[in-house]
Amino acid sequence: MSAFSEWIRAHGITEVECLVPDMSGVARGKIVPAHKFVSIAENRGLRLPESIFVQTITGDYPEEDVTSVANGDIYLRPDPESLRQVPWYDEPTACVINDCFHVDGRPVEMAPRQVLKRVLSLYHGKGWQPVVAPELEFFLTKQNTDSDYPLEAPIGRSGRAETGRPAYGVDAINEFDPLFDQIYSYCEIQRLEVDTLSHEAGNAQMEVNFDHGDALELADQTFLFKRTVRQVALRHQVYATFMAKPMQNEPGSAMHIHQSLVDTESGLNLFSNADGTDTAMFRWFIGGLRKYLPAAMLLFAPNVNSFRRLVPDFDAPINVHWGRDNRTVGLRVPESGAAARRVENRLAGADANPYLAFAGSLACGWLGIQQKIDPGEPIGGSGYTRAHSLPRHLPDALEKMKAAKALREILGDEFCEAYMAVKETEWDAYQRVVSSWEREFLLLNV
Repeated sequence: MSAFSEWIRAHGITEVECLVPDMSGVARGKIVPAHKFVSIAENRGLRLPESIFVQTITGDYPEEDVTSVANGDIYLRPDPESLRQVPWYDEPTACVINDCFHVDGRPVEMAPRQVLKRVLSLYHGKGWQPVVAPELEFFLTKQNTDSDYPLEAPIGRSGRAETGRPAYGVDAINEFDPLFDQIYSYCEIQRLEVDTLSHEAGNAQMEVNFDHGDALELADQTFLFKRTVRQVALRHQVYATFMAKPMQNEPGSAMHIHQSLVDTESGLNLFSNADGTDTAMFRWFIGGLRKYLPAAMLLFAPNVNSFRRLVPDFDAPINVHWGRDNRTVGLRVPESGAAARRVENRLAGADANPYLAFAGSLACGWLGIQQKIDPGEPIGGSGYTRAHSLPRHLPDALEKMKAAKALREILGDEFCEAYMAVKETEWDAYQRVVSSWEREFLLLNV
C-alpha cells in the first residue's frame, strides 16, 4: 500500500472515493478520509453489502433473494492502477475502482468488473490479448426537472438551440466550446485517453472516441468518462445524458465497440494474415458474434428505453449481419491495414454498462473461435432490407439469455441469475407506469 501513501501525499489528497460499478454501471461505494484510506484498505476495512449488485436502477430489489448471502458484507480491494485525481471538487480528492471479494477471498462473481476479468482470463490463457476501442455517443440537453416534459436541445453561445441536425458540424461543437474544453482538461487529469470529438446526427448529440487498448482499462475509462461528462455538463447548466433514446424523432446514442486480438508474445494482430487477408480466427470470431449476440442482447440493451434505439434508418442495427465498411449492419469491418484489422460491434447503446458490454461481446467471439463458427459472407447494400433478428423488448432479451447455456457458462451463472432478476424487477416496475402517450390517445377515445 506504500504506492497509495506516496501518491496521496504527493497530490495533497484529503478524501478518497472508493468506487464499485454496479449492474447498471452506477458508481456505488464510500468516501474515506485520505489519512485513513491506506490502513482501512490494508485491513479489509472497506465493506459494502453484496446487495448493491441486485439493486435496480430505481433503487429497488428483486423479491426473490438471488444470492446466497445477499445481505452479507463483501470486501473491497482497491486497484492501484485505477487511482486518479477527481478534478471537480474544491478539496483535493482521489477516486479508486475496487474489486470485490468474499470473506474467504473468493471474488464476487456477480460484480461486473469481475465478469469482464473472467472472460479476459480465457483469452489470456491462450496467450491472446483482446484490444478494444469504444465510441461513445451522448446528448446535451436543457436542464429538465419535470420527467413528464420532453427533453430539449440546449442553448449554445449563439443564444439559440440547434436545429437541422448538423452532423459533423464543427461550428455546432463550437457552440459549447467552454464545456468541451473542460471535459478534455478533466480527462487529461484523470488519464482518460479520449481521441476525437465529433457532432453526431442528433441535435446537440456528440460522440467521443477512445484510443484502443486493454479491455479492462478501457472499461474503467468509459465508466469514469460518463461520470465526468455528467459532472461537467452540470457546471455549465445543461444535462448530459447517455440514455439510448432520450428524445423522440432523434437518433439514439450508441457505444460502438471495436475489437481485435493480439498475440501476447509477437504483438501481431491475430485477425489478419501477413498479406492482409482475414484469418480463420477472425471469421470464427465474427461467427460467434452472429450466433450469440442476440442471446447476450440484455448486456447491450439493458433498459426498457434501450430498444427504442434499435430501429431502421438511424444508423442503429436491427440484425447481426456483417459487412465491410457498412454502417447499416450490426457488425462492421472498417477498411484498415493488417495491423488494425478489427470488427466493430454496433449493438450496444450508450446506456450499457461498459464492463458487461465488453464482456458480452468478447464472450460471443470466444465461443465462435472455440466452435469454429462460419460467419457466412459479408452483405452489400443496406442491412435494413434484411429481417429484424434482434430482441425487440426487454422480456424478449430476458428469454433469450435464459436459454443461452453456453454463454451463461462463460459469463457465470451466478452473475446471469442476479442480472436477469434485476432486469425482470425493472420491467415489472416499468409495467406499472401509465405513459403520457396512453393518456393522450386512449383516455377519451376507447
